[in-house]
Amino acid sequence: MARNFDPEKISKLHDTGAILDRKYGNCGTASRSAFEENAYASYYCEILRDRRRYLKMTQQQLADKIGKERSYIAHIESGRADMQLSSFIRIANALGISLNFSIKDIKNIEYA
Repeated sequence: MARNFDPEKISKLHDTGAILDRKYGNCGTASRSAFEENAYASYYCEILRDRRRYLKMTQQQLADKIGKERSYIAHIESGRADMQLSSFIRIANALGISLNFSIKDIKNIEYA
């Protein structure tokens, strides 16, 4: 069944790319990159927090499993701490999350 869309209404729809460009700058700019990094960090911290809650694990229990203070977990989950990759992997493993990494677009790198 084909639907007829009102062109006037469609023309009023917001383009999220344009909104992000206005607010944070065009793709590739320092301000846009900073926004995207913060967005990804918040997203991954939310995944860790939601998984911990799903497992009915307290912040203290998670901290004990990875050898950190409870306040560190609280800072990570609230986005107030910048997490090292090794800490992210340790937390994910403690929560039973499997990770797959891929590195893209590596060109012209010389290895010693």
